[in-house]
Amino acid sequence: MQYTEVMVRYGELSTKGKNRKDFIGRLAGNVEKVLADLEKVKIYPKHDRMHIVLNGASFEEVDRRLKKVFGIQTYSPVIRTEKTLEAIKKTALEIMQAVYKSGMTFKVNTKRADHRFEYDTNQLNLMVGDYLFDNLPDPKVEMKHPDVVLRLEVRQDAVYISNQLLHGPGGMPVGTAGKAVMMLSGGIDSPVASYLALKRGVDIEMVHFFSPPYTSDKALAKAKELTSILANYCGKITFIAVPFAEIQETIKEKLPEGYLMTIQRRFMLRLADMIREKRKGLAIFNGESVGQVASQTLESMAAINNVTTTPVIRPVATMDKTEIIRLAEEIGTFDLSVMPFEDCCTIFAPPRPKTKPKIEKAIEYEKRLDVEGLLQRAMEGIEISTIKPNEKFIDDQTADQDLL
Repeated sequence: MQYTEVMVRYGELSTKGKNRKDFIGRLAGNVEKVLADLEKVKIYPKHDRMHIVLNGASFEEVDRRLKKVFGIQTYSPVIRTEKTLEAIKKTALEIMQAVYKSGMTFKVNTKRADHRFEYDTNQLNLMVGDYLFDNLPDPKVEMKHPDVVLRLEVRQDAVYISNQLLHGPGGMPVGTAGKAVMMLSGGIDSPVASYLALKRGVDIEMVHFFSPPYTSDKALAKAKELTSILANYCGKITFIAVPFAEIQETIKEKLPEGYLMTIQRRFMLRLADMIREKRKGLAIFNGESVGQVASQTLESMAAINNVTTTPVIRPVATMDKTEIIRLAEEIGTFDLSVMPFEDCCTIFAPPRPKTKPKIEKAIEYEKRLDVEGLLQRAMEGIEISTIKPNEKFIDDQTADQDLL
C-alpha cells in the first residue's frame, strides 16, 4: 500500500491553551530532526494535526522513527483523497483490499471536521460500509471489536482514509520544559531517568564523571553509547565528560573512609551545578532511587544536596528496581548498562559507607581540602562532544570478550 502521508495527533498538547502554538512548533522541529535525511518528506504542522507528506518515501522507515518522538499521541498512515463520495468509496476499497482477508470483521469510523460537507458522519459510515460489504469477500460487520477499523477524516481540504491507528510515546516535545543537566553513570538507573526527563520535554545534557587511569576508555565509551541510544528520542545530545580522579584520590587520602562516598557525591553535585550554570540549564537530574544503595538514603541525599539550591530532580526516586529494569529493557539500554566496565562511582566505593551521614560532619571534613582548587581543575579538564542516534563507541567483539 502506497500511503500519501502520515497524520499525527498531538494528545497532551491539546491542553496547553495559549502556549499550544509554541509546543506544536517544537514538536515539528523535533520531527524534522529525526526525519532530516529523508529528503522527500515534507512536514506541515497545523493546529490540530501534523501532516507528514511522504512523496514516495517509505512509511515503514518514518514509522520506526516516529515511535520515539515525544509529544506524539497517535498517528496513522493515510491516503488523501478528493471530497467526493465516489473517490472516498474507491480509496476505502483499495485500502481495505490491501489488508482484508475473507471472514474478517470490520467497521467504518468517520470523523467530520468539515461540518459543511454534504454527508454527515452516520451517512458516510453507512454508505462506505455498504460499498465495502458489496465488494469484499465474505465480509462481516462488527462494531465493538472488529479486526479492521477503516477511519475517515473529513477535513476542510480533503478526506483522509486509513486502516491503522498507531501509538506514539506520548509525553511532551523535548525542549518545551526547558534545559537541564543529567548526571549519567554507566548503570541501569540514570539512562532510565534520562528517558523519563526527555519524555516530559526536558532538553538534557549529559554530565559523566570519569577517572583515568582507574576507569578504562571502555567505561567512557559505554556512557557515550548509552547516550547515543537516548539520542533516538531527541535527535542529538551534548555529552560532557568531567575528569574526577584527582578529587577521588585527594578525598581517599585525607578523609575518613565512612564519608568518602558522601564527599565524592557532594563534589559531583557541585560540578554538575557549575556546568548547569555555565550551560544555562535550570535543574539537575540524576538516577537516584530512594533506599537502593547507601548514597541514596534520605539522610545521604540531604547531606549531598546541601551544596546547592538548584532543583535536583530524581525521576526514578520511588520506582522499584524491577520497574526500572523493565523500562531499561523497553528503551534498549539494559544490555549495555550491565556490561562490566566500572565507572568512577564503583572503583572508590568504601566497604562500609555511612548510610546516615551528618551535614555538619561533611562540611567539617571538607575544610581539610582545597575545594575550590579541585573544582576549578576539574572544570578546566572537561571534554564536550555531540552524540547522535545509534553511534557506536564499543566494538561488539570487544564487548563479547569482556562478558566472558
